Amino acid sequence: MKCYVCAKNGKETDAVAICIVCGMGLCMEHVIREDVDIWEGGYPFPARKSRKKLPRILCPECYAVYNK
Repeated sequence: MKCYVCAKNGKETDAVAICIVCGMGLCMEHVIREDVDIWEGGYPFPARKSRKKLPRILCPECYAVYNK
């Protein structure tokens, strides 16, 4: 698999990870590791934020949306 961002720019770079949100293949230059919040609680709404965070891999586009 190749990096989608690089391919859009005319480069061929092997992907090392996949964005957890959109599934885009990413090289080391474009991969972003983000620790995201975990919410605890029951249906229908989470009641509180957990003290721990969950590590996730994001592409630059999903990272920008997530951190607005």
